[in-house]
Amino acid sequence: MTRKLTPKQQRFADEYIKSGNAYQAAIEAGYSRNYAKAQSSKLLENVGIKSYIDERMVKIASKRIMDATEAIELLTSIARGETKETVYIGTTDGVYEKHKEADLKTRISATKEILKRYPDNNKLVEQQIRKLKADADIAEAKAKMVSDEGNEVRVNITYPPGSDEAHGDD
Repeated sequence: MTRKLTPKQQRFADEYIKSGNAYQAAIEAGYSRNYAKAQSSKLLENVGIKSYIDERMVKIASKRIMDATEAIELLTSIARGETKETVYIGTTDGVYEKHKEADLKTRISATKEILKRYPDNNKLVEQQIRKLKADADIAEAKAKMVSDEGNEVRVNITYPPGSDEAHGDD
C-alpha cells in the first residue's frame, strides 16, 4: 500500500531526484529555510517519500540508463563502422557538416572494450582457468584419498553418571 504524499512532499521528492540535495529540494518545495536546514534529512527518512523516490528512480533508470546489452550493441556498431559521427568542417565558404565512420583507433578501442567482457577470448584468462581447474581436481583427489583411507569411524559417547545408558540398560 503506497502512502499518499502531500503536494509539498511530492515536490520535495521530485526536486531531490533532480538535484540530490535535500536542503535545496526542501526550499524548492516550499519549506522555510529554517525547516529545510533542520528537517530535510528527516524528510528523506519518511517511508512514503522514500518509497516514492525509489519507485521514480526505478522508472528513470529503466528509461534513461543504458543497460549492458545496449552498451555492447553500441560498441559493436562502432567497431563495425555502422555508427556515423558528425564532423563540422570550417572553410572560408562556411561550416559544413559531414557524417563519417569512426576512425580506426576508435574502432579498435570499441573492439577491445567488447573483448574485455568476453574473457574466454583471452589466452591469459584461459591459462588461469586451466590452473584453477587443475587445482580443483587435485583438491578433489586429496579429499577422496582421505575419505577412502578411513572407512571405519569410531564414536565414543560418555554418559553422565546415574543415567540409564551409563549402566548399559537397554
